[in-house]
Amino acid sequence: MYQAKVTNIKITGRGGMGILTAAGILAETAFLAGYDVKRSELHGMSQRGGSVSSDIRFGKKVFSPMIPDGETDYLLLMADDQADVFGHDLRMGAEIISSVIFGPSGFPHKKSLNIAMLGALSAKLDFHHKIWLDVLEKIFGKEVVDINISAFNLGHKIMNQAIAEKHQ
Repeated sequence: MYQAKVTNIKITGRGGMGILTAAGILAETAFLAGYDVKRSELHGMSQRGGSVSSDIRFGKKVFSPMIPDGETDYLLLMADDQADVFGHDLRMGAEIISSVIFGPSGFPHKKSLNIAMLGALSAKLDFHHKIWLDVLEKIFGKEVVDINISAFNLGHKIMNQAIAEKHQ
């Protein structure tokens, strides 16, 4: 179940895009899956639409919340202009997951983009789907939990389709 190496994920975007909520959901999911988890945040000018990022690290044992330079495994770009800001942090072979996976019209429910992006990421990680859903139900109230689960499942489905197309 445990992997020896630490997985490093950076979630980036602009203030108000739900970066910190997404990071919290990812960290809680990894913790419930049995991993040691560390998380750090950089708020910047988040209240004015400035850059926001969060590092989430998990593995058998994690010693620091900050991802070392050049060690990011997955970069989630909620705002594509953040690729220039954080692209140098990627390890060789790292994956960038961008909102462009939702096509030219983008994701229809902008307030759930962060959750849809987690759904896309979930297709790359070895956590049980039920753990993700349990965390979403815990985080969101009854009035918005269904919308967020739907967004998560859509992101997961779109990423799985992209993976299948890549292997054809």
